[in-house]
Amino acid sequence: MPIRIALVDDHSVLRQGLRLLLETQPDLAVVGEAEDAEEGLALVRQVQPDLLLLDLSLPGMSGLELLKLVLAQAPALKVIVLTMHDDAEFVRSALMAGAFGYMLKRAVGNELLEAIRKVAAGETYVYPSLAAKLIGTGPPPAPEQTGTRLSARETEVLQLIAQGYTQGEIAERLCVSVKTVETHRARIAEKLGLRTRVQLVRYALEKNLVQKD
Repeated sequence: MPIRIALVDDHSVLRQGLRLLLETQPDLAVVGEAEDAEEGLALVRQVQPDLLLLDLSLPGMSGLELLKLVLAQAPALKVIVLTMHDDAEFVRSALMAGAFGYMLKRAVGNELLEAIRKVAAGETYVYPSLAAKLIGTGPPPAPEQTGTRLSARETEVLQLIAQGYTQGEIAERLCVSVKTVETHRARIAEKLGLRTRVQLVRYALEKNLVQKD
């Protein structure tokens, strides 16, 4: 069954381009479009999509405000912010509000398709250049500095989860097995009392494990 996608953006040409791109994929289907927040809220209620592509700059209510409203209305909805705003604070705000993904409009088609499929599968996805801004390139902070009960390696794994890496990608980056990453993630979840990837991302943001520009 295809992933059912709704589009909320005030630029009709962009929406048309997105529809053309998405409908070339047999596993994706566009089920509705809206050009402002009010229409977007009604659209989500009416068509109940699996995933929402949402611009932040909308007439009237902002996309961030709409994000909070649609998730209050449909908590299981996966939302990818698709915007021109490339500031890390926008990314931080969107993820804290419940977005699963953050993409820039300059992204090429394949990158957007990858983001949609990862988010639909329950992963987070942040446009790579923005992820680099959020996550420091140096060693992870020690547990004493972050106020967590995590080990240094668990903290590093949590940072990479927040950056949007899959378990396989984390394993490759840290030169360990996927099973080891799964064990670290399970221990992190147990220690923090968090179940989902989004909860882990929010925790990392709240504890300053992701850094500002």
